[in-house]
Amino acid sequence: MSSGDVADLLAALRAGDLSLSEVAEIFRQRTWASTRAPAPQSFAELSDATLVDPGANVPGSFDEVTAAYDRGELTREQYRTLAHAVADSINAEAGPGD
Repeated sequence: MSSGDVADLLAALRAGDLSLSEVAEIFRQRTWASTRAPAPQSFAELSDATLVDPGANVPGSFDEVTAAYDRGELTREQYRTLAHAVADSINAEAGPGD
């Protein structure tokens, strides 16, 4: 299992192959895919942007964790712990003062 496969990590957590603290630490160490599209730079890009489904889950992003929670595959405690781990990762990537 690669450390980049969020779905695999969540499956390992559910199966008991990895503990919550182990998954959280992997989440802290990984780079997270952005769920935001870049701002349109032209009218044509703005028109094209309206055709994109804004609710589509982005593979490798926190969207996968939220979807697992929504399906009842994670407890509130697990979701909260993983959300904090992802926030730590994103904050560390941004660096001080960003």
